[in-house]
Amino acid sequence: MIHVERKPADLGESGWSAILQPRAVGAALAQDIECDYLVVGAGFAGLSAARRLHQLEPQASVVIIEAEQVASGPAGRNSGFMIDLPHALASGSYAGEDSQDLRNIRMNRAAIAFAARAAQDFGFPGEAFDPCGKINAAACRIGSEHNTNYARHLDTLGEPFELLDARAMRAICGSDYYSGGLHTPGTAVLQPALYIRSLADALVEQSGCRLYENSALKQLSRKGERWLANTATGSVTANRVILAVNGLIESFGFYRQRLMHINLYASMTRELSGAEVDALGGVERWGFTPSDPIGSTVRRIDGSGGPRLVIRNRCTYEASLRLPPDRLQRIASDHQRTFYARFPMLKQVEMEYCWSGRLCLSRNDVWALAELEAGLFSACCQNGLGTTRGTIAGIVAAEMASESSATSLVPDYRPQPRPQRLYREPFMSLGARCVIRFKEWRAGKEL
Repeated sequence: MIHVERKPADLGESGWSAILQPRAVGAALAQDIECDYLVVGAGFAGLSAARRLHQLEPQASVVIIEAEQVASGPAGRNSGFMIDLPHALASGSYAGEDSQDLRNIRMNRAAIAFAARAAQDFGFPGEAFDPCGKINAAACRIGSEHNTNYARHLDTLGEPFELLDARAMRAICGSDYYSGGLHTPGTAVLQPALYIRSLADALVEQSGCRLYENSALKQLSRKGERWLANTATGSVTANRVILAVNGLIESFGFYRQRLMHINLYASMTRELSGAEVDALGGVERWGFTPSDPIGSTVRRIDGSGGPRLVIRNRCTYEASLRLPPDRLQRIASDHQRTFYARFPMLKQVEMEYCWSGRLCLSRNDVWALAELEAGLFSACCQNGLGTTRGTIAGIVAAEMASESSATSLVPDYRPQPRPQRLYREPFMSLGARCVIRFKEWRAGKEL
């Protein structure tokens, strides 16, 4: 029997959810039910797994249980970039090995195509999924060098890109802060909470999946050839189970001491007035990822909630999956300084929301994606690309769990080794925190 040990609390209200219209929250599981497939977790991996299962076996019964409300966890708290190109966070410029990068690009684009098809089939709002590309923004020499090195790597891969100078960057964002940028066209930019909400609701209303929110899994055990999943108020008996819980897979007893837990932080301004929009200038909607992986992600949005800016920077290593309650106060001050440095013409604009989110890494940059026991599958450890890699993990796990012989949507996926074991505590935490601090210091203006 598997006992789920802990459920971390994310800090702050995500601006992505807060600016949306209220949504009717699904009922909690309050009875004993049966199904063919149970998916645990309603994030990118879980919802993608449920959709793929429905595609493979339209007559099969699929149940999704989510510990919180849909989009209130990490899936609705990320930066919203569904990136197609290499994005190795541990590198200086995101680049990896050419052969592996080519396979990763094909897998990433398969995930983006899967998400695009869902957006089209289910009629998502345009801001939920926007295939507009992104820009790696550089603010100083280090950032420019990262962009130049990355551009060389993209050239060897035969990938299109455009290098932008300071004038072009100013025309886009209205700020003199950036010295240059690297535009790549293949990224889809999401309103992450809206995308997750829209996909969850569509799977229930149009695909016949059953979704239970606020239904945290407490125990999971074998019941003959099937699995029995217990929540506080009900149970699901399923032929097969997919655990799509990212780093929380450790709480189920799997991959212990093999996953690194990183908390990221973001803030969103209040809605800008017409005069403030005029003072800012630039275009209505854009997304900047940092040229240095440890730097600041910045977005301007102009949909639900009106025109706003979003800042994401700072990260902390948290082996315990717990955060001190006063953490956001310090982070919010950092975000305000970051914002004013980039947009001095908006000195009167304050942040309305500040929140934390979680990502999971492995030392050897592999998924925790496997059949753990007969009929029990994991779709976890997304290595910092929750939108893209989570979608891939969900698709692959569904194809592994299904008995369908249909062609895979991710033919480039290959079984991977297990995540490498971490160093012992307290050395792992001390080392990780020192590395993060050093990289933040070295990033300079990119942070």
